[in-house]
Amino acid sequence: MVAKFRIKVGKEIGSAALVADGYHARADGIASLAVLFGAFGVWLGYPLADPLIGLLITIAILRIVWEAGKSVFSRMLDQVEPEIVDEIHQAVSGVEKVSEVTEIRVRWLGHRLYAEVNIAVDPLLSVAEGHAIAVEVRHRMMHGLGYLSNAVVHVDPLGSSGEAFHQLWENQ
Repeated sequence: MVAKFRIKVGKEIGSAALVADGYHARADGIASLAVLFGAFGVWLGYPLADPLIGLLITIAILRIVWEAGKSVFSRMLDQVEPEIVDEIHQAVSGVEKVSEVTEIRVRWLGHRLYAEVNIAVDPLLSVAEGHAIAVEVRHRMMHGLGYLSNAVVHVDPLGSSGEAFHQLWENQ
């Protein structure tokens, strides 16, 4: 139960280390139970129960190490779940006068997420109107997506938006 609690809280606060600790606690509990079964098997007259249980524990531990390591390593490389990007896209595209969402970049910084979003708006809007839309987008993101610590919104005119449009060419 403690392991499940650690994993649940770790996922809620975005702590890969706490999730890995929960997996470790779960492995300890399972291994202890397996050792008890192995000892019981030997007591019943099955001497191979001990090495077989030891092999099963080794396999279980290797699997848990793989899963926890994968989680921590992907966090170190700033990997974010695709569902988070989809949530951000929905929140941003729902803002009135946002014509297009061209890029969403999200990264972990500790237990919190930082997002950068490029949006396209009507090119005939004033700078003040474009700024007001960016403020509304950021407001929706920060208040609607509690896991974000900060969000930066870049506004482009529709038709001249996105990284492809702003790409620097080597032959210029």
